[in-house]
Amino acid sequence: MSRYMKPAVLIIIGVLTALGGALYLSSRHTHGSPREVRPEARAPVSTPRGVRTEITFLYSTEKQAWVEEAAKDFQKANPLIRVNLVGRGSLEAAQAILEGRERPTVWSPADSAVLRMLESDWATDTAREPLFAADGDAAPRPLVVTPLVFVAWEERAEVLTRARGSGAVSWKLIQEAVSSDRGWPAVGGKPEWGFVKLGHTNPTHSNSGLQALLLAALEFYGKQGGLTVADLLEPRFQTWLSELERGVGRFELTTGALMADMVRFGPDRYDVAAVYENLAIAQLAQPQGPWGALKVLYPPLTFWSDHPAAVLQGEWVLPRQREAALEWLRYLRSRPVQQRALAYGFRPADPTVPVRADAEESPFQRMEARGIQVDVPPSAEVPDGAVVRNLLTLWSRRVGNARAP
Repeated sequence: MSRYMKPAVLIIIGVLTALGGALYLSSRHTHGSPREVRPEARAPVSTPRGVRTEITFLYSTEKQAWVEEAAKDFQKANPLIRVNLVGRGSLEAAQAILEGRERPTVWSPADSAVLRMLESDWATDTAREPLFAADGDAAPRPLVVTPLVFVAWEERAEVLTRARGSGAVSWKLIQEAVSSDRGWPAVGGKPEWGFVKLGHTNPTHSNSGLQALLLAALEFYGKQGGLTVADLLEPRFQTWLSELERGVGRFELTTGALMADMVRFGPDRYDVAAVYENLAIAQLAQPQGPWGALKVLYPPLTFWSDHPAAVLQGEWVLPRQREAALEWLRYLRSRPVQQRALAYGFRPADPTVPVRADAEESPFQRMEARGIQVDVPPSAEVPDGAVVRNLLTLWSRRVGNARAP
């Protein structure tokens, strides 16, 4: 090759090299490794069926029918969120969470008092983060509300309301009736009715049973609040409470089971029982059974069950589960779902949803003849955790252990 051709060859080689490099870089830009592509420039990753997030909703069984209907509609609207429903008695669920036997994403007991008890018990282990958020959408907030009431067979309800001329059925009257060896004649009832049979749930498992004990204790002392541990240690009160509990033949673990047994077995099992208003309403809507009609009676003082719901802050709750749980709670608190709660006998937690609604939607006007009232008695003040725990201990010592098989 002559010396005159070398520069030309070099130029051609250089051009080809540059062209090859440009093509290589262009290929890298188009098909390069993920490390060289900015995250914001990526196309979203998707799968044919999407990514499903599962959450567990642990809830008190009294609201089972409302929750199950809401869950079906929610699943249709949110196919990528699966809600696993687990029904438990409130106190039983609290203990299961504390011991790690239940690890729900969302928990909704029947009452804020039970939620606060678990929150206090959880906090005794200072190495753990708080179980509930203090504020925000994940913090405990009510879903629906319902008061504790008496439900009795109609003829017996009439006897009880006439017994002392006041028209009210109090815990003192119930205690007098069930503790008397004369049975129903002691309060003006028929001898063939036998002894007065009271029903309430096991207070160590179910919130309604705990509420019943608290209301009985407050009425014994003539208080609306301020119950103390010293009150529970008073021998006169302990004797009075033991005599009241003589009238309870068996302590069901859930209020739903108590209401079902009352209807199934009639006055042979229970003459009068302490249950949630929503369960009483649900039963009043059913066809009348062989034992006649049931009637609702409101005690002079009641407790409101506010059914709080909260997203737990346990380490088992993943961020995507938290977001899915918040979506589920927003759905339960939406106006249409709150309105549907009326049909199940609940009073909506949303104050903008009226209780006095269309008669087809709300039973609170339709069932006035069966004792249902729109306006209810005042609510008692919930005592602090120490009082509640000592009351449960007293009940276990004086009643529960004596009934153990």
